[in-house]
Amino acid sequence: MSSVTTWPSQAENWLDERGKGAWIAAMVLGFIFIWPVGLAILFYMIWSKRMSSRSFGCGHSRRKSSRFSRHTHSFRSSGNVAFDSYKEETLKRLEDEQDAFRSFLDRLREAKDKTEFDQFMDDRAKGAKPVNEEAAEA
Repeated sequence: MSSVTTWPSQAENWLDERGKGAWIAAMVLGFIFIWPVGLAILFYMIWSKRMSSRSFGCGHSRRKSSRFSRHTHSFRSSGNVAFDSYKEETLKRLEDEQDAFRSFLDRLREAKDKTEFDQFMDDRAKGAKPVNEEAAEA
């Protein structure tokens, strides 16, 4: 009886090792040959969140998020002090460049918003003048 209870978990592990494509293939084959099996696989994939963007990462390992894994790798020591200091300086420099780029994009968005708002106000002012002129003539 124990082999009956372990084969579903073995199948799940086998599909997990092969990634999202294997789950999709199993679901499609289930629909083709026995549609309730395909439907059951689809419901299981939805319930277990197998198809979420974070459920399968590089090398089929599960990761919480790229930002989390980046920070855990940045603090892991390689054992070489010179390399670790180089790595720390490089990561700091890249984070500074990323922050500078984000602030640049924010300034661009603000300038674009201001330009669009000024254009709206100019168009509105031009549209309001004929109405006032018509009222003055009447």
